[in-house]
Amino acid sequence: MNTGRDVPMKKVLLSVMCLLSLPVVAAQFNAVVPIHDKGAQTFYIKGQLGSLDATEFMLDTGSGYLVINQKSLAQLKQSGQAGYVKDIKGILANGDEFIVPVWKISRMTINDQCILRDVEAAVFPGQTRQILGLTALKKAAPFILSFDPPQIVFSHCNRTES
Repeated sequence: MNTGRDVPMKKVLLSVMCLLSLPVVAAQFNAVVPIHDKGAQTFYIKGQLGSLDATEFMLDTGSGYLVINQKSLAQLKQSGQAGYVKDIKGILANGDEFIVPVWKISRMTINDQCILRDVEAAVFPGQTRQILGLTALKKAAPFILSFDPPQIVFSHCNRTES
């Protein structure tokens, strides 16, 4: 005979099981990094390539690669922190195609909290804007992107030099 007491007990048991599992899930996401809106729905994040000075990267989940400029690459090469990988064909929004060199960057740090190793970066001419794209984001994935509050939470970040 069902007296109606079974349903509330099942709900309580399920709630307790969910609460017990939360710390395990939450512990997997170990780096909360603020992102900054610079207008036009463009978000930026603080980062550092190798031992270079910290700079801002535009956050772009639609970019297949971390994008750095030639100036940064020259400094990384000079200190032995970058190695050539390959050339790829790039296509601009207007349809123009061009060849883009890809280099492996030995270390990238995101907001002094997340150290990534051996990240492939597409190199664009001159001093173009640098972009935090998927080759870097995948190394710290899975991640949660939030706009309220504006932040990205990474699950696979090294926090120390190893």
